[in-house]
Amino acid sequence: MPRMKTDVVVLGAGIVGVSTALHLVGRGRSVVLLDRRAPGEETSYGNAGLIERASVIPYAFPRNWRSLWRYARNNTPDVSYHPRFLPRIAPWLLRYWWHSAPERLARAAEAMLPLIERSVAEHDALKDDAGIAHLFRRNGWIDGVRTEAGLAQAIAEAQALAPYGLDYRVLDRQALAALEPSLSSRMAGAVHWLDPVNVSDPGAVTKGYAALFVARGGVLAQGDARSLLREGKGWRVQGDGATIEARDVVVALGPWSPDVLRPLGYRIPMAVKRGYHQHFALEDGASLSHPVADIESGFVVTPMTLGVRLTTGAEFASRDAPPSPIQIQRTRALAAQLLPLGEAVEREPWMGCRPCMPDMRPVIGPAPRHPGLWLAFGHAHHGFTLGPVTGKLLACLVTGEAPDMDPAPYRADRYA
Repeated sequence: MPRMKTDVVVLGAGIVGVSTALHLVGRGRSVVLLDRRAPGEETSYGNAGLIERASVIPYAFPRNWRSLWRYARNNTPDVSYHPRFLPRIAPWLLRYWWHSAPERLARAAEAMLPLIERSVAEHDALKDDAGIAHLFRRNGWIDGVRTEAGLAQAIAEAQALAPYGLDYRVLDRQALAALEPSLSSRMAGAVHWLDPVNVSDPGAVTKGYAALFVARGGVLAQGDARSLLREGKGWRVQGDGATIEARDVVVALGPWSPDVLRPLGYRIPMAVKRGYHQHFALEDGASLSHPVADIESGFVVTPMTLGVRLTTGAEFASRDAPPSPIQIQRTRALAAQLLPLGEAVEREPWMGCRPCMPDMRPVIGPAPRHPGLWLAFGHAHHGFTLGPVTGKLLACLVTGEAPDMDPAPYRADRYA
């Protein structure tokens, strides 16, 4: 088999891997971006399409017993679990719970803030050159509630974020109806977050960045990342048509990252939160202009190219277990109370896996024991949000350029 030499191989063509490859090419490196599938067809495809500038507090494990009992019954629309999987994931959930204590959650929020603050700007720095500005909408997103008590709580939580300087407005029932007239009156009001940006096709955004990577001299290759081997002072991996050799390799495989790292002796404590989406037509001339979350039920409806995308909360199950229809069924019934949903566009819901770390921050930086091995994964609910800013940070570290933030909170050796 012929051999191809390059400076860097990036494993994983999701939003994180594509962005990293693009930033490396921009810093003069020759780069091969390798995946088993085309760019943007796994986790980066199936999300709510939010660049979530307002999510300054990570999604924490609930600490009160009422919430824990609610989830334990396994009949809620926002969280579900496979009972047989619980013994396997219980140690990870315990670590997640421990890190969700108020003082540790505050530290996680502080660590994530530099990434979140730059999320929109780093997408903006790429989208025009990629020719995909038409996919971006700068109208924020809406946190809707069904009860007056829920609205009061949402307002209080928004006010608590005042130190972060986020822009939002409170919508009562009438103001919400004026903004989204097709929403039913079941919504008592909402908080409209104005800083986030949303897109009409996150998979197309990732593909657009990948096309820009190729236009700037990068190479796309298909292959099995699990074939990665150390060779001398560098690395090699098998592509479909050649053995690819590189001095540096970036593991940006999202939920599949442990498959490559485990043979190298790394035991990264990653779990996955599975999630589903399905697109629907709207009946009766209805329309939707903003992403709308039903925060009391844990789902989002958002206008996409294929129709209104209904996205679910978290399912705790083995990454490779067969899909379960229960969450999409529960949330479809609830979403139909808010919008006149018509026929589903796809025959079956899409399912993906969010790669999650117990301390609610990603792994970005060098591997502790292997020179030339770089890591970028574990972004949980914010992979699409943080792809470009992660790519820029890691590209700086690989090339020796001074980054514009402290990378220490994301180092892999915090788990060593």
